[in-house]
Amino acid sequence: MVDTATFQRLRYVRQLGHAFLVYPGATHSRFEHALGAYHLARRALEGLRVRGGVTFSESDALLIRLAALLHDIGHYPFSHALEESGFLSHEALGERYLQREDLAGPLAESGIATPAAPLGAVIRGASAHPLAGLVSGSIDLDKIDYLKRDALMCGVPYGEIDVERLLACLIVVELDGRRTLGVMEKGLSALESLLFAKYQMYRNVYWHHAVRSATAMFKRLVRDAVACGTVEPATIAEATDDALMHDLAARDRTGLAAALRERRLYKRALELVPAELDAEVPSWVWQGGERLEAAEDALARRAGLAPAELLIDFPYKTAMLGLDVAVARRDGTVARLTERGWPGRMDLPKMAEDLVESARRLRVFVRRPVAVAAADVVAALRA
Repeated sequence: MVDTATFQRLRYVRQLGHAFLVYPGATHSRFEHALGAYHLARRALEGLRVRGGVTFSESDALLIRLAALLHDIGHYPFSHALEESGFLSHEALGERYLQREDLAGPLAESGIATPAAPLGAVIRGASAHPLAGLVSGSIDLDKIDYLKRDALMCGVPYGEIDVERLLACLIVVELDGRRTLGVMEKGLSALESLLFAKYQMYRNVYWHHAVRSATAMFKRLVRDAVACGTVEPATIAEATDDALMHDLAARDRTGLAAALRERRLYKRALELVPAELDAEVPSWVWQGGERLEAAEDALARRAGLAPAELLIDFPYKTAMLGLDVAVARRDGTVARLTERGWPGRMDLPKMAEDLVESARRLRVFVRRPVAVAAADVVAALRA
């Protein structure tokens, strides 16, 4: 599996997109992360087997190990920027890739003859398998690996997670009539460390203003290239980071490709928390597309700038700190910790909601210094 062309492409897709322009060490790849998730899956499965209380076959274990290994095979270049622009999710793309000859053959030899069914469902987070939560869920191994790895490579102290405790407290329980992955009550402090690490990494790394400037520039560059036929969406999905940038730079009419390569990032003209706006930010702002581009260009004209010289950014992550975890309590009962919390015991969900809002910023980035008023932004978003 690892030696296939589809998997080897991940060596040349950076885990954190343009974050290396801010954190020079952030050049690690999706390949490394996939191996890390696979390693954690092996450890978690072995821990569940040793602790007892749950039985699973070797085919069950193989399914989870392979899902952990292959969960990012459909990932686009430059992290999640293109999915923010409305491209098909990398999970859905990865499910298609499972049927490719170079992967389907080895998977069939391993005993998974129809990978797009059980394996694809685990990767997409749509599987009812009791162990599927190890790959996609509130306590999945994917986020445990990337938070620790990203913090290490960026050289920041924000990704501290009590991994050993969390792995030791994983358990399969019966809840709502089905078996599902959960955590022992004594592991809730480790779960807290995971949530706070995720918040800190989003606030300080993933949504760092310069990282978001580069991301906004890249998204506009790709939108323009697709619109004028310079690149095809299908080609983008197959590309590596450097190959895509080479193709984009060859016929770039915006100047954004050269600016990114030379790290001439757009600067903040305005930064607001959502509460500082007199209007709700519409969803199309973070979903990207033609409406966002029209609003950007209208605001650019008002500020005396040319098209593509002003960009609007408002990052969004679905259920960034969301919770849906089965908790095996000390008295032998099982409770569900959800976005509504665990009354009387844990109010993490409400706290998580506040943390997410405090991390989000609506930013206006500009190529040349200009003044941009909040009222003008609101007017552009309402137009």
